[in-house]
Amino acid sequence: MDRLRQRADFLAVANGARVNSPAFVLQSLDRRGLDRSSLGHDDSGPVRIGFTVTKKNGNAPERNRIRRRLRELVKRLDPVSMQPHHDYVLVGRRDALTRDFATMLDDLRTAFTRPARQAPRGRGPKPDPRPAPDASRKPD
Repeated sequence: MDRLRQRADFLAVANGARVNSPAFVLQSLDRRGLDRSSLGHDDSGPVRIGFTVTKKNGNAPERNRIRRRLRELVKRLDPVSMQPHHDYVLVGRRDALTRDFATMLDDLRTAFTRPARQAPRGRGPKPDPRPAPDASRKPD
């Protein structure tokens, strides 16, 4: 199992399926159906996983503790439960600081077996509804 390190990989997984839990969100992406030329590597590698915790979850020591707990969850998880040719991102939530570790491990096992809901298609910037300025018209 490898780690996700590049921002482009995290952004690609963010557009995939997701499963919510009180302590984390599990995002997943099947690499087999993607055009890999844009990311610069093939899909024959092992399962890859990344971890992220946003600043709204606390200061740096709290975010690092959440990240460490998430990494330990994945270490204790049976790798057979992860699907081959997939990328996963665990997005930590504030509850990961206080939630019982055994409960979080059960939540993660359940997240890998539960059918994931697809990310909404309407992500990204909205187009500007105003008409484009007329280039032939000179400003007054």
